[in-house]
Amino acid sequence: MNKKVCVIAGVGPGNGAAMAERFAKAGYSVALLARTPLFAEELAARIGEAHAYKCDVTDGDSVKNVFQEIRREQGEIDVVIYNAGSGAWGNVEEINSTVLESSWRVNTLGLLLVSQEVIPSMKQGRHGSIIVIGATASRRGGVRTAAFAPAKAAQRSLAESMAKYLWPHGIHVAVIIIDGVVDLPETRARLPEKSDDFFVKPSAVAETAYWLTQQPSSAWSFEVEARPFGENW
Repeated sequence: MNKKVCVIAGVGPGNGAAMAERFAKAGYSVALLARTPLFAEELAARIGEAHAYKCDVTDGDSVKNVFQEIRREQGEIDVVIYNAGSGAWGNVEEINSTVLESSWRVNTLGLLLVSQEVIPSMKQGRHGSIIVIGATASRRGGVRTAAFAPAKAAQRSLAESMAKYLWPHGIHVAVIIIDGVVDLPETRARLPEKSDDFFVKPSAVAETAYWLTQQPSSAWSFEVEARPFGENW
């Protein structure tokens, strides 16, 4: 019996790695997409039932080619986790058009290109999940999120349009809004005074992503928030 296939677009330490481990634990064959795949290759070797692929989600040919390869090697895709993101920071005078466009291409264009590769087969089978890892920046612009916030807002709007169109076809599109600082070695080093419960745990985000893919269609969620209790909101 063929395993279900989960594609994680944007794999690095943190959320991407945690989701790869969670879906592999659940019995999925996992495809790990990264622009520079060294970490993904090491992760694939460690967890088993996983394959690493080099992919630039902003390049249509790169996306098309990698999904053809995934289908040949692992089969049709049941779940996509869109975790690719670009977090450039700066106020409106500090950023430039290149920074803004780059953030939009990774966060929004990439979601479109990846989703279009799986929608036809998911529609045919009337089954599938596309889970987008979003951010509270999609809801409000901060002083230093002049590039990031518009890109995440566009991403969220695209996901909402997709959900309204694809839910009737049996495809669950949902967004996880992460509100907080993800627990990574570099964030711990940057914020050494913060306690353990200040940080968003990647394993907990992965559990939320997996739960979304298991929801019954009569009570699907579109948007859920992931934040530690100490985060202001």
